[in-house]
Amino acid sequence: MPDKSAELVLSDVVRPGQSLLRPVQPIQDLEILDADLDEPKFVAVPSDGASSVYVETYGCQMNVSDSEIVASVLRESGYGLTRDADSADVVLLNTCAIRDNAEQKVRNRLRAFRARKRKRNPDLKIGILGCMAERLREKLLEEEQLVDLVVGPDAYRDLPRLLQSAEVTGQSAVNVQLSREETYADIAPVRYDSNGISAFVSIMRGCDNMCSFCVVPFTRGRERSRPVVSILRECAELIDAGYKEVTVLGQNVNSYRDGANGTSVSFAELLYRISALSPELRIRYSTSHPKDCSEELLHVHRERENVCNFIHLPVQHGNTETLERMRRTYTREEYLDLVSRARKIVPGVTLSTDIIAGFCDETEEEHQDTLSLMREVRYDHAFMFMYSERPGTYAQRKYADNVPLDTKKRRLSEIIELQNSISLESNQADVGESFRVLVEGSSKRSEDQLAGRTDGNKMVVFDKPGRRPPAPGTFVDVKINGCTSATLLGSVIN
Repeated sequence: MPDKSAELVLSDVVRPGQSLLRPVQPIQDLEILDADLDEPKFVAVPSDGASSVYVETYGCQMNVSDSEIVASVLRESGYGLTRDADSADVVLLNTCAIRDNAEQKVRNRLRAFRARKRKRNPDLKIGILGCMAERLREKLLEEEQLVDLVVGPDAYRDLPRLLQSAEVTGQSAVNVQLSREETYADIAPVRYDSNGISAFVSIMRGCDNMCSFCVVPFTRGRERSRPVVSILRECAELIDAGYKEVTVLGQNVNSYRDGANGTSVSFAELLYRISALSPELRIRYSTSHPKDCSEELLHVHRERENVCNFIHLPVQHGNTETLERMRRTYTREEYLDLVSRARKIVPGVTLSTDIIAGFCDETEEEHQDTLSLMREVRYDHAFMFMYSERPGTYAQRKYADNVPLDTKKRRLSEIIELQNSISLESNQADVGESFRVLVEGSSKRSEDQLAGRTDGNKMVVFDKPGRRPPAPGTFVDVKINGCTSATLLGSVIN
């Protein structure tokens, strides 16, 4: 998933079938746009059970994947899943600790559920899962008394026991112990609210990189990879169920390595093996780290037609000294050399990135280096952030968050404005070209139009052809007739 510092300016709400990376939109008011962030992703599908559980998911696509695991664990233990929070016996919020904004949103939601419990349903059990649970268990349990259940990202198997304990004893139940082995490899996720076309497959957990701005290593623990056999089995089951696209996930997905049974399977080899399961299955991945983007991986992109020629390659900043303060382990020149090699080995590859504005001690000259790198690389999409300090990180302990807020906002606005213009030029270059598009469903704006994505992860909107339009999950050839900075507009030619 994208590395995140704190103040995400663009919404990263992700659902299966949607892009992991959204093209930037024109920005008029940072405060207004920021107010739309961190909405819950979706809730569980209805199913029968003795007790009903309502799940809300906040944060990145890894949290979405975790909620699918939670849903599976609960269903296997006889719990029903409900879309209706008012009728639920148990409310679970799967949380993100990356941004302060996200934490405040979840706290407000917890207070609302706690008020509902006091007034209408004293037997309601309220639980918090995931990264916030691990980091804030004492405050949430003892100081603020907002929850009955606190479960960290490596303890989801223990949920049924913890729920039963809270029910029987009336006392809070907690398990936030991090693991060096847990990958949930044997659990078949419940793909709730899925479009039946695209799915997430988690292949590893945790992160060892220790970037100075990032709290993930402290909330999700050390890296560990799933056995390749279990990943291939899950992907094969998705193919049998009619899925056409998988996105393999990890905090640092291209550091994957399975050393089971005396073998050593790299991320590049894993992608190759997944691609061999079916020529009709598209494969994407997120998030990669530049230090692990090998030539072997680039050649898999080139050689395997169904491994999408789209790479999310977070740079975070364009200045070498700032990158060193961020502990990113590469220089500006090394990153640009990687981009050059990627474009040489994989002609036509589309690139996206993460960029942080206003990191500790950032000078105006360093900010200009970010803008100049963007002009040189010319990303197709980008996630753009305004830095804010996260407790426990190296940056919080060693650096001062000393760039004024107004300066951060201004620099971020300049980054977004530049990326908008680059994205528009990239899309304009596609006008007149034809692309194979995986139909995802109707366009959000009109039932008379369909929408889908190219191999390079660009959204395409086109009119429904004829009386029998292609069904979701169908591949069609689309000629591009026009565009915006975020979307290609076209018509079906096959």
